[in-house]
Amino acid sequence: MIIVTGGAGFIGSCLVKKLNENGIKDIIIVDHLGNSEKWKNLVGKKYFDYIEKSKFLSMLSGDALGSLPVEAIFHFGACSDTTETDASYVMDNNYYYSKMIALFAIENNIRFIYASSAATYGDGQKGYSDSKVQKLVPLNIYGYSKQAFDEWVEKNGLFNQFIGLKFFNIFGPNEYHKGKMASMVFKSFKQIKESGKVKLFKSNSSEYRDGEQMRDFLYVKDAIEVVWDLYRNRFHGLFNLGSGKARSWNDLANSVFAALDLEPNIEYVDIPQELVEQYQNFTEADMSKLKETKLNFKFNSLENNVKDYVSNHLEKRWKNF
Repeated sequence: MIIVTGGAGFIGSCLVKKLNENGIKDIIIVDHLGNSEKWKNLVGKKYFDYIEKSKFLSMLSGDALGSLPVEAIFHFGACSDTTETDASYVMDNNYYYSKMIALFAIENNIRFIYASSAATYGDGQKGYSDSKVQKLVPLNIYGYSKQAFDEWVEKNGLFNQFIGLKFFNIFGPNEYHKGKMASMVFKSFKQIKESGKVKLFKSNSSEYRDGEQMRDFLYVKDAIEVVWDLYRNRFHGLFNLGSGKARSWNDLANSVFAALDLEPNIEYVDIPQELVEQYQNFTEADMSKLKETKLNFKFNSLENNVKDYVSNHLEKRWKNF
């Protein structure tokens, strides 16, 4: 039995698909569906049971889960809104909730794989190395909550049995419900369909021209392959999960236009004031630690991945957005 928290969400539902493809159907999906349409991510998936997050939390302290033959927990459920300002809400969801599940995993000898974030690296002044848990300075409460849990795992010596994954800028199928937190690939596609152009933020730094701010973009299909290989080969530790190559927002937008066989039409707009102080102008995953595992992972180019996403997913679903 495998538990996937956030199993109806973006990365979680893609993981469930991967598990199904490998013959695994004894899955308990934990999530909070609320009024969103992420329930659609569960359509066609094979799983043993669905449990609402609130019920799952109460079950952790009882015997309901302890009697199940749970082999692993993939903890991908979180508040992923980087603009959320209710710090107590974020810490409840991303720190205290994570500790409860981790302690349950320890007590019941269950493997524990969880999602951290590149948001922990803040403005990148301390680099992007995952060789150890550094004393980083995140720029928002989301990044801080993820950093706090990484530090808790490290302090308790649990990276010798846990896997922590510092996801960078992930894009791809099943993110359709994420609203303002959806990837810029998805947003660019929608903007082009609706207005024929893409709006990117102007630079707020003399180091970067407009649209030349850089991020490490990774296709969710590539990310899931790495997650699966780390799991089935029983690795442990904290790992960056990005492409290892920073690309500009202009590159990304141009890739979407190319996938649609259109000439680029980009408009640069001011960064909203509430984002100025927490905006990351550059991220790039140091992938040397993952390479040391000798896993045979190879990521496709940004252009090819955007083409696959646009042609094989977004175009087919456009009228349903």
